[in-house]
Amino acid sequence: MRRTSYLAIIISILAVAVRLILIDQPFIDDWSWRQSDVGAIARNYFQGGFHFARPQIDWAGDQPGYVGTELPVLPFLAALCYKIFGVHEWIGRVQAIILFALSLRFFFLLARKTLGEIAAIWALFFYSFAPLGIMASRCFMPDIPSLALSIVGLYFFQQWLEDERSTSFFISAVGISLSILIKLPSAIIGAPLICLAFQRFRFSASQRFDMWLFAMIALLPAAIWYGHAYQTSLQFYPYHFFGAGGIKLMSAAWYLKIAKEIPSLTLTQLLFVIGALGALIAGSASRARLFHWWLAAMILFIVIVGYGNRHPWYQLPLVPIFALFGGAGCAFIATKISGRAIQIALSVAVIALFAVPSFIYTRKFYEPAAASLRGAGLVLKRHSPANTLIVAADNGDPTIFYYAERKGWHFLEADGIYNGEPVDSSQAVLDLENLRSRGASYLIFTSNTSWWLDYYVELSQYVASNSTLVEANPEFKIYKLNPMSK
Repeated sequence: MRRTSYLAIIISILAVAVRLILIDQPFIDDWSWRQSDVGAIARNYFQGGFHFARPQIDWAGDQPGYVGTELPVLPFLAALCYKIFGVHEWIGRVQAIILFALSLRFFFLLARKTLGEIAAIWALFFYSFAPLGIMASRCFMPDIPSLALSIVGLYFFQQWLEDERSTSFFISAVGISLSILIKLPSAIIGAPLICLAFQRFRFSASQRFDMWLFAMIALLPAAIWYGHAYQTSLQFYPYHFFGAGGIKLMSAAWYLKIAKEIPSLTLTQLLFVIGALGALIAGSASRARLFHWWLAAMILFIVIVGYGNRHPWYQLPLVPIFALFGGAGCAFIATKISGRAIQIALSVAVIALFAVPSFIYTRKFYEPAAASLRGAGLVLKRHSPANTLIVAADNGDPTIFYYAERKGWHFLEADGIYNGEPVDSSQAVLDLENLRSRGASYLIFTSNTSWWLDYYVELSQYVASNSTLVEANPEFKIYKLNPMSK
């Protein structure tokens, strides 16, 4: 094995090891709400029967809570594992790590084939330790598994164009299909695929049967599943389709905020600068053109899906893209330095200037922003019967429901969906009165919403007159609602 292969193995082992740190951490970080929803779907499979086509969330109150979502293969597999190991957060998290680990080999091979040995090592290093990538690849979410399958599919598509083996063709088509099924925005991987196909076949690509067969395998299952998911969202309360509303152009200030976060929380400043340099350097190289197409598709995606990109994980494909260009930038710089000692010193400097900010930004992702929600949920689990319906003023974060193992509603709500802060006391009282009539028997305010009881005087009076305080601390307040008179 060549030295670069040994280095790639070492980097890959370290990358996986880093992600195993705090693998059993509860869902209390800043992405808690998304992971709690996926976790709830998994546990509802486990407890309510393995009805694959009917994923259920917990915040639909007295209704089953079927929702339209991505192909729920990850929560379904987690639910199967619960049968053996019990319900644990690490089971969901480890799925992302396994798929990330799978992608490392093919990402390295893709980079080596298109950019060369030195660039591939640097690209693998950046891909392995970019802060957004570290966070996403240890979360119970579909984003990293989808991205990993995209990378595998892209590698085998390039391989098929070279060797024309049916094995490469079908691995690529199935990988891309699963990627889109697990996360619909992964369809942007079509941009580099189209680039490769055009480079190989030019305009005759649209006339080839194998290209149409590939498109059918990659897209038809997604069309069928998402059609079913959309119909589910129309038929069942809370009439919710995950990701709906994300396609929306936003203000310049909105995009400026995203643009400021990408060079820091997503990539680090060093990777952004070196990646931009690499993109310019590789501009004339036809073998690297697919990465420019991928980047262009991502920029267009961020603009068109402006509202959806309020979630940082939507920018996750920027990590492998900039890692590849960053590798090209490092390889270019290496060609301009002849002294061995200077090369080593500069490499150490690059590693330090990337690793230290990455560590700092990654720690921010790990901060227990939703610890109080989990605490409230655990207290509710102890104090309330198993079939209790709860009302949570939780800013739309379902972490309380997940850890309480109770169903209920966000407060305020509209058709089950979190409806923001009250306009006035009357709106809050009316909503709470409606939820009480539907069976809600516990009410929770968190540290972020307890101010409602000071600001909305009539709401505070209503709560005092119609409930009993169960537990209160600086993190949350839990009330047991009085039964409604008939």
